[in-house]
Amino acid sequence: MSENDQNETRKPRGTNMYSHIRDAWKTPNKGYLRDLNRQRRIRWRREINFSRVERPTRLDRARALGYKAKQGFVVIRGRVPKGSFGKRAVRAGRRAKRLGFNKITGGKSQQRIAEERAQKRFTNLEVLNSYWVGADGQYEWYEIIMVDPYHPSIMNDPKINWICTVNHKGRAYRGKTGAGKKGRGQRNKGKGAEKVRPSIRAKGRRGK
Repeated sequence: MSENDQNETRKPRGTNMYSHIRDAWKTPNKGYLRDLNRQRRIRWRREINFSRVERPTRLDRARALGYKAKQGFVVIRGRVPKGSFGKRAVRAGRRAKRLGFNKITGGKSQQRIAEERAQKRFTNLEVLNSYWVGADGQYEWYEIIMVDPYHPSIMNDPKINWICTVNHKGRAYRGKTGAGKKGRGQRNKGKGAEKVRPSIRAKGRRGK
């Protein structure tokens, strides 16, 4: 076989099952995922919110975020409402622009709220990470990867047993997940990132 024939038969780099899944989820409203996701959302609306699922919907994303198909790992799918917050109408007198009951955005992302609500329902588990799986006009769906820090297979695994330490207790509430770090400005560090550390608690108390 010549060198040209070997190059033609050689498998392209990065072409595997995970790459095909990843490419399909770049445009979930096109291709075979369009009808499949529509059927999924119909089924998901009838399910109990924040319920356990057997396997991840996006296997490539789950594996990239630390998921393993072994005991101690749990995947939870939950939904959170879309849109900004709304307040009750103000009855006292004030200027129209000071009423402030529309377009009130929270300090946390929808993904971070989904992680916290999953942690609240499954108190014996710890949130590892999460990823987006779908949306309609009313809800956003996320799948949250959770880990049992007291399971022997987790405690004996050197790649994940860091989550068993007390430092990672309630990590979803303290912004230690990927979505939490993004909202806290932890993506950029060093020179040029001196003022990208937003803090919800310290709002209004930080020095200028």
